[in-house]
Amino acid sequence: MHDVLICIGTNEKLASPKRMRYSTEVYLKSPEEMREVFKDYPEAVENTLKIAERCNVAIKLDSTSTEKYPEFGTPDGSSREEYLRKVCYKGLEERYGKERVAADKELRDRLDYELGIINQLKFPSYFLITADFINWAKDHDIPVGPGRGSAAGSLVAYAMKITNIDPLRFGLIFERFLNPERVSPPDIDIDFCQTRRPEVIDYVRQKYGERAVSHIITYGTMGAKSVLRDVARVMDMSYADGDRISKLIETGPKVTLQSSYKSNEELRELIASDEGYAELWGYATRLEGLIRNVGVHAAGVVIGDRPLDEHVALTRDDLSDPHAAVVAQCDMSAIYEVGLLKMDFLGLKTLTVMHDAEQYARWRVPEFKLDSVPLDDRETLDLLNRGDTMGVFQLESGGMVDTCRRYGIQKIEDIIDLLALYRPGAMQFMDEMIEVKKGLRQVEYEHPLLEQVSGETYGVMIYQEQVQAAAKLLAGYTLGGADLLRRAMGKKDPAKMAKEKAHFVEGCWKTNQIDEKTATAIFDKIEKFAGYGFNKSHSACYGHISYWTAYLKAHFPVEFLCGLMSNEANNDKIGVFIQEANRMGIEILPPDVNKSMLKFTPEKMPSGKLAVRYGLAAIKNVGEGAMQILLEEREKNGEFSSMEDICNRLDSKSVNKKILESLIRAGALDWTLEPRCVLFERVDLALSGASQVHKDKALGQGSLFDMTFEAPRVKDEPAVPEWSKEQRMGDEKDLLGAYFCGHPLDSMRGVIDAEKYTRIGLIDTLEPHELKQKHQIAGMVRSVTPKISKAGRKFAILTLEDFTGSIEVLLWSDVYEKAQEMEGGLEPGVFVSVRANIREDDRTSSKSVAAQSIDPLGGKKRKSKSGDQGPLNIIVSPLRHTRKNLEQIRDILKRYPGRSKVNLTIKDSLGHSQILELDERFRVNRCPELETELSMYN
Repeated sequence: MHDVLICIGTNEKLASPKRMRYSTEVYLKSPEEMREVFKDYPEAVENTLKIAERCNVAIKLDSTSTEKYPEFGTPDGSSREEYLRKVCYKGLEERYGKERVAADKELRDRLDYELGIINQLKFPSYFLITADFINWAKDHDIPVGPGRGSAAGSLVAYAMKITNIDPLRFGLIFERFLNPERVSPPDIDIDFCQTRRPEVIDYVRQKYGERAVSHIITYGTMGAKSVLRDVARVMDMSYADGDRISKLIETGPKVTLQSSYKSNEELRELIASDEGYAELWGYATRLEGLIRNVGVHAAGVVIGDRPLDEHVALTRDDLSDPHAAVVAQCDMSAIYEVGLLKMDFLGLKTLTVMHDAEQYARWRVPEFKLDSVPLDDRETLDLLNRGDTMGVFQLESGGMVDTCRRYGIQKIEDIIDLLALYRPGAMQFMDEMIEVKKGLRQVEYEHPLLEQVSGETYGVMIYQEQVQAAAKLLAGYTLGGADLLRRAMGKKDPAKMAKEKAHFVEGCWKTNQIDEKTATAIFDKIEKFAGYGFNKSHSACYGHISYWTAYLKAHFPVEFLCGLMSNEANNDKIGVFIQEANRMGIEILPPDVNKSMLKFTPEKMPSGKLAVRYGLAAIKNVGEGAMQILLEEREKNGEFSSMEDICNRLDSKSVNKKILESLIRAGALDWTLEPRCVLFERVDLALSGASQVHKDKALGQGSLFDMTFEAPRVKDEPAVPEWSKEQRMGDEKDLLGAYFCGHPLDSMRGVIDAEKYTRIGLIDTLEPHELKQKHQIAGMVRSVTPKISKAGRKFAILTLEDFTGSIEVLLWSDVYEKAQEMEGGLEPGVFVSVRANIREDDRTSSKSVAAQSIDPLGGKKRKSKSGDQGPLNIIVSPLRHTRKNLEQIRDILKRYPGRSKVNLTIKDSLGHSQILELDERFRVNRCPELETELSMYN
């Protein structure tokens, strides 16, 4: 058994003669065996016992203790309790105004109640420490989320600016966060800007001491599916055999091998039918649940009152690196038991998107503040009701788009409800809520008081807080006691539930004279909902982020798209956002080293409309650091005049051959009016010449002449034909995630991007329940790779592309044979629609697509006819070409006078085009030389 474990850890096979092996003596021996081993030195054994008896280490485990928390030093020297009160009342006045605070006794009582609980449980330092680093982040312009989890139910947290959601307006409950009847440490999770989150952690380290702050370890265990695959591999079973048995195990966090064995007859038969599977199963069941590897918690940070090695064992996240990050060896649950302060510093990319978009919005509206916008904006709500939610936080999946349209969002509370409802289990109540909301169905309440609890959610208790409110209102529970009831319902412990049911029924009679039968029916209903109830505080926080991103899209669409694309590392996903921009009528300007910034930015076009300029850092293979240096040079000494000028002004360590070639292939140097192929061929010459300039400058021999070095050109060198349009488009797609000099799918725009088709670029974002639906995808066939199965049958892998990306589609033999016979055949350039099954790989979480059927869409990529001497067609784009390009075209045409007509096609990035026939002065002689010189404009 141990050998199998070693082979899994060292990636070896059991049968390998060179694999790692332990001596048979390495095991925990009994006292008798130890005395036999050391029979010549009996005192050695006795001394080990004496040493053990002298050791006396007591580690106090208390998750409710605050003794090991760092003590927050108050600026005015007052006690932490007094200082916390001052901070809270000052914040309360800033939130609600002095007049309301003075007049609203209920508001003051709520704050005093919360402060009393916090002081009673000795957590003032916790709140002061949390508020300190959150407000430090805000002071340093680091985006912080409005809240996360149950902390948003605290008025103290709201007053201290820890959260940004008014708990009174949204009916959030403090006891869901901190329950005086179930003492446990508060747990405030904080979302920060993903890119600047490390700065906040560094601030905490500096404030409380490098050795008092560390990350937290995680222990990865062998799950039911993964342990079968691991053991099959070390036993040298084929992939297909390992895959066969692992597919019989369901996917889920609570799935075990034993439970699967009991419930799956096919699994039992497979194990019984084959000795190899039986041996595999024997190993796997004993190894399941054991630790496979260790890692670092993505967000958890522990903070102590002194160096952490006085409390817990420490290690490094990479033992081979003496400078690697320090990590506490206690995992999350153990850290609580030790009594140390644990914080979750989470990185949320959407906050960075919002921050960037807000900064761009201030270019137009200097006073704009996103968290101050009205929460009932009509344009924002209309956008959501149209299902125009691409890029909108947690509302962009296909199923959620449809749900937004059906639900009819009228206020931010509707968004909050949808986020809580759109989850497995709770979704069963969706249709019921929509029918009640639209007046198509009446709610029947077991008791009128239930309407006070769930009336706003149309008779369905979708929140855990509603369960608490029902227990308090109907059965006289305290909110703390109601929280205990909610937890008991969630754990489904029969003994506890029987006790709680009797308590609830008794309470209903004492509080509201509700009879036993009705009270029992109410309890059963609450219990059903409790199994699916969601944390309203968390939903309220994230509902605001959803609303704010929708507001940005409705009022600042260009700025919002800039924020989205600037914070997306995946070029394919950038392509999805570019397609969304085109759908919205927003043009994307290509990258340009003289105009682009590091990130995607808004840029005003000559027409006055705003467009999105592609960011240099998003070009594949160039790197943010190199582009930052390029921009600093451009800012300091002006725009570049040529490729050689770039090389001369930038050190080759900053902009090397690979970077320069990628910029050329991406079209970022098209402003030079030279074909990309010519620039590409001259890269080595330009870099070598610039290298000499840099060497001379370093030796003090540089001159003004040196800095104007240009690579020597052959006099009257013949024109070189530009790369084919297909190659240029391929380079753009590879490096930018989108096409700029043309699009192979333009002829089918409006067909393959119809709403009935699932966008290829969004397939990876489909939710598990959406995978069960039938999907149609459409696009152009890029390639077909025929294959032969082990059974000798033909099948194929089809690469299909739409406006948002490309994907491989598996065509089994029957589908493949029919597809080959369809009109137009199955070859590159054909447009097809595919009915497909989409499933998630349980090992990689990637999506795979298998076709059920394929049908032609009737279009095909056009190929030019050889020998066609019709009008000469020149294509220009207002986004890529300037007056200089038109002057260049004019001069070329004048050099080849003749009788052939010339058409000028003006085309934008949205697929719109207009053809102008040039007058007789520009008629030309069609010849290879002319075609070569104009090859940039085909």
